Amino acid sequence: MRFKKFVIRWGVSSLGLWIASELLGSESVDLGGKLGAVIISGLVLAIVNTIIRPIVVFLTLPAVLLTLGIFMVVINALMVMFAAWISPLDVDGFGIALITGLVIGLVNWLVTALLEDKK
Repeated sequence: MRFKKFVIRWGVSSLGLWIASELLGSESVDLGGKLGAVIISGLVLAIVNTIIRPIVVFLTLPAVLLTLGIFMVVINALMVMFAAWISPLDVDGFGIALITGLVIGLVNWLVTALLEDKK
């Protein structure tokens, strides 16, 4: 069951990165125009979100609570930037990472809504 959830997270991350690249242009979010780069970057982002993100959320819990959760957007941007640092993904600055994180979050919300409707 955990593996299935991870594969879905991987797919959502890859799809979100691809959509962000198409919306923002390859100068802002560059995946090299290759499917392999999208898949690898999505895998790296899924691993980062599975392992590192919970630790960062725990460590920044006061900021998350004080901002009523809005700080999570910043955490998502940091995870995108970290994934870009260790994958073929190239993000042009924190603002673009912020928008990319929002796009991935929206794609995740849509996929989750679609999957829950089928249950």
